[in-house]
This record gives sequence, structure tokens and C-alpha cells, in this order.
Amino acid sequence: MLVRFIAATLIGWALVEIALYLVICRHNQTPVKVFPCLIKSLPLLIGLVVLVKAKSLAQWISEKLDL
Repeated sequence: MLVRFIAATLIGWALVEIALYLVICRHNQTPVKVFPCLIKSLPLLIGLVVLVKAKSLAQWISEKLDL
């Protein structure tokens, strides 16, 4: 459950960051640049990977903590 919560948090954080960047660019009337959007979307990609691999990650963490 903790792994899924962390993945969802990463996804939400990335979406908020991208949305804020878009709002700031629109407010300042500057063009949206691709590189900052890609950098801000990295937590989104990591969160999706963690969400897909949640069960195996949880088992791996459980095995590491049992030692």
C-alpha cells in the first residue's frame, strides 16, 4: 500500500508542477519550453513505473527489511 501511495504522490506532484508551469507561462505571456516540461514530467514517469511494478517492489522492500 505504501508503494502505491508513493507512486500516486509522485504522479500528483508532477501533474501539479506541470500545471503550475503552464499557468505561469500563460500569465507571463511567454512560450512554453519543452525541456522544462520534460524535466518536470520525470516524477510522473517514475510514478507510473513504480505503480506498474508496485507488487514486485513491495516484495523486494519486504525482503530487504526482513534481513
